[in-house]
Amino acid sequence: MSLPASIRKRLGLVGGGAVLLEETEDGVVLRTVHQAVARAQAIAKKYAGHPDASVDAFLAGRRTDSGE
Repeated sequence: MSLPASIRKRLGLVGGGAVLLEETEDGVVLRTVHQAVARAQAIAKKYAGHPDASVDAFLAGRRTDSGE
């Protein structure tokens, strides 16, 4: 996929930098890897204090769901 030089420069994409595409109801959203990581971290931060947010809690729930 080709992006105009002005957009690549503004996003800090050099040497064929990686981007991620997300299909939404409104169309396609293009994000740099840095933007995608920052978004994922912001989402994860909302759940950091939740008691069921740990890996152990997730695995325990999966074991319960599977009947173990």
